[in-house]
Amino acid sequence: MINRFILSLLPLFRTMRTGTMLCLLLLAGTAAAQDTGERPSMDDDVTSDDVAAALADLEEPMYTPFIELYLLEESKALRKEMMDTRAELIEKVVDKELSVADKTMSYATDTVTYFFYLIAGATSILVVIGWNSIRDMRNQLASVAEKRVNELVVEYEKRLKAIEEQLQQKSDIIHQNQAEIERTNEVHSLWLKASQETSQQNKIAAYDRILDLRPDDVEALSYKADAVLEMQEPLWAISLCRRALKLDPDNGHAHYQLACAYAEIGRWEDAVSTLEKAIDISEAYRDDASVDPSFEQLREHESFRTLVFPDQEENSTDA
Repeated sequence: MINRFILSLLPLFRTMRTGTMLCLLLLAGTAAAQDTGERPSMDDDVTSDDVAAALADLEEPMYTPFIELYLLEESKALRKEMMDTRAELIEKVVDKELSVADKTMSYATDTVTYFFYLIAGATSILVVIGWNSIRDMRNQLASVAEKRVNELVVEYEKRLKAIEEQLQQKSDIIHQNQAEIERTNEVHSLWLKASQETSQQNKIAAYDRILDLRPDDVEALSYKADAVLEMQEPLWAISLCRRALKLDPDNGHAHYQLACAYAEIGRWEDAVSTLEKAIDISEAYRDDASVDPSFEQLREHESFRTLVFPDQEENSTDA
């Protein structure tokens, strides 16, 4: 009953949350259009190709970090408000069920009492005609009534205990969800902070904090390896990349950073073979490798050129 009642209210909460987020996004889009001196036109038909072209020409983020942080805080506040409302509804419904259970027990007790009076009257009549004594009948009825009342008490105690256990479980789930939401928001804030930092030491500190919250975050390990490489620490980067690949063997960014680290310490064959794995996962790493300074000493290496510049190798072969 509790679950059906709460589920009936969830669409309303989702609608409120979606409406609020849409309003915030519209306000953010209007502010961005005013900053660039442009006004959105409602008469032009915008196609998906126009959107893709506009995104390709972007030179800076559409929203400022302040707006992103504001959206995150609003999302967090809405989720917390929904959890508080849900807990309040559960508490009210449980109080109502306890009240109904109390009234039911009272009704059962009164019913047994009236039944006792009815039997007592019938017994009096039977005693008059010589069937049994009132005392024996009364004692028997009292024992039966007491037994029935005890059974009802035990039954309702079991029901109350079951309700308490359900409430405890739901309370634990709410606390776990709240902790996970707070942890997710903190991780998002740390990623935003790391993307804005110019100092590699500060980036590494942000990645370490993310790994404290989520030790199995492969992206944090691979990006930390990238920052470590910028500090000329290839051995440290190799250790981080290997940890990441143990968690996710198909992570292309970890393979690419491991190839860069191998190239930095002069392990050319390992660098080329690891880079080939990264390119198999994503062709974008081929373009990155063509301009990455970590592979500067591999420019004239035949296997590297065949892997990174296949078109040039084909042209030279044809010539």
